[in-house]
Amino acid sequence: MHRYGKGQQVLVEAIGAVLPAALAVGISPFPVVGVVLLLAGRHGRRNGPLFAAGWVAGLTVVAVLVAVVFRGADDPESTSSAVADWLRVAAGAALIVLGVRKWSRRPRAGAEVDEPRWMASLGEATAGRSLTLGVLLSGANPKNFVLTASAVTEIVETDVHGADFAVAVTVYVILGSCTVVGAVVAHLVGGEPARSFLDDVRRFMVTNSTVIMVVVLILLGASILGDGLTGMGR
Repeated sequence: MHRYGKGQQVLVEAIGAVLPAALAVGISPFPVVGVVLLLAGRHGRRNGPLFAAGWVAGLTVVAVLVAVVFRGADDPESTSSAVADWLRVAAGAALIVLGVRKWSRRPRAGAEVDEPRWMASLGEATAGRSLTLGVLLSGANPKNFVLTASAVTEIVETDVHGADFAVAVTVYVILGSCTVVGAVVAHLVGGEPARSFLDDVRRFMVTNSTVIMVVVLILLGASILGDGLTGMGR
């Protein structure tokens, strides 16, 4: 029977810890809708990849900053670990409240769901706006910031270092970017069938964005809150 070495076991644990947050970031409706609209625009072959590059850069920058701030959290007795636990409790509770609030304000049955105003002009977006929008939606978006911070703190607390730490963060960024990058690749190489499929995905995301976001916010909020409470009880 194959057994992992200690280093490999810790790395696998770190990767496993970030999977829920990474997938939650990846299935967020608005970036998927945004990148599809950019790709369908006049400069889609330029703006789509720029948006994806900005998205990846935003996640990476936040991950690195969190790693620097909480680099001492691998010691359960450290101040960094205690602060991380309290922040997870606060962030988890905030996500749950946000999810409940979003559900209470959901469109009523039969009501038409419109795309947000900021998406209306994406077809004519400039290169700079496309890149900046990718960075802001991934790195500055409060929900993504909380999820990235929680995921990277989990990595730090598993006590991975050096190359293994970089691998765990890279896995998080790849999974968190898979839908955005995948949409760009599909549009560029998949031809008309791929473009038609992406447009169907866009309409589905717009129509069901509230349900998707509520499920993500409440489930991930509960998970993060539970992790924080567990850490405080150590």
